[in-house]
Amino acid sequence: MSNDVVGTALLDFYNKNYTVDIIVKSSISEDDIISIPYLFRSLKELPKLEKKALSLCKGKVLDVGAGSGCHSIILKENGLAVTAIDVSKGAVEVMQKRGLKAENINFYDVTDKYDTLLFLMNGVGIAGTLDALKTFLSKAKSLLNDGGRILLDSSDISYMFKEEDGSTWVDLNSSYYGEVTYQMQYKEMTTDKFDWLFVDFKTLSAKAKEVGFTAELVFEDENQQYLAQLSI
Repeated sequence: MSNDVVGTALLDFYNKNYTVDIIVKSSISEDDIISIPYLFRSLKELPKLEKKALSLCKGKVLDVGAGSGCHSIILKENGLAVTAIDVSKGAVEVMQKRGLKAENINFYDVTDKYDTLLFLMNGVGIAGTLDALKTFLSKAKSLLNDGGRILLDSSDISYMFKEEDGSTWVDLNSSYYGEVTYQMQYKEMTTDKFDWLFVDFKTLSAKAKEVGFTAELVFEDENQQYLAQLSI
């Protein structure tokens, strides 16, 4: 990704230079923000979904798209062997400063095997599109030790297309409704546009089955966000 918006923001916060948040531009909604302090949340500040995910981690863990390392720090404190990865050089620098084993590597370039693969904050989104989801799941499967598991969260965003009468409007001639294009801005720095995927559990489960996984819905909140566990 061009321009390390997230990494620059994380470094600024870590170095006590926090002044503004990240602005997020989306293909399906108005501009939003990512609160930088929230990316450094503690165990007490985690939503229930994330606490549940961390409680299910076991053995050797790969935390994908780890950001500031807030989840990895908790796992490390719980005695787990965790490796945190991120495509953001700034994020990895922050995590290393925080005492984590962190690597600046793309998930698709990972070769080591793990007992748990962790994808939080809609981590499945890195698949980008529904067509690419099977490739993403196949890669994840190749990184699992025997008896390993994948923990990931996402959302069914069909609610964003609901009409006042309760019906759901989706353009059947367009791509899957959960495919979103984002662009992020921090101060004077802006990323290129990038694809991100939100996938409903039924669709995820079907795609996972094609790859040889069994998908279990282990948590769902009132905002259509869910946590899934995939196992072989």
